[in-house]
Amino acid sequence: MIQQVDAVYENGVLRPLAPLTLQESQRVRITIVDSGAGQELLDKELIERARTEVSAMTEIPTIEEVRALLSTIPGSMAEAVSAERGEY
Repeated sequence: MIQQVDAVYENGVLRPLAPLTLQESQRVRITIVDSGAGQELLDKELIERARTEVSAMTEIPTIEEVRALLSTIPGSMAEAVSAERGEY
């Protein structure tokens, strides 16, 4: 289950600003995103590169062509992306 909840850091403890649907002593993983950071979660360089590539395309592939190409990727898409990024 994934929940997104705003919290306040006070006296060394994160205090959620809304109730959580968790069991007592349940372990969770927390990702900290500074709400004042402007939500800069997107890779702007990657987006610009994609825009450049798309604008240079002379033909737009059909959904069938995209599906056919994606079906040739062995394993899962997540594994392929991680391998390409060198995360394995």
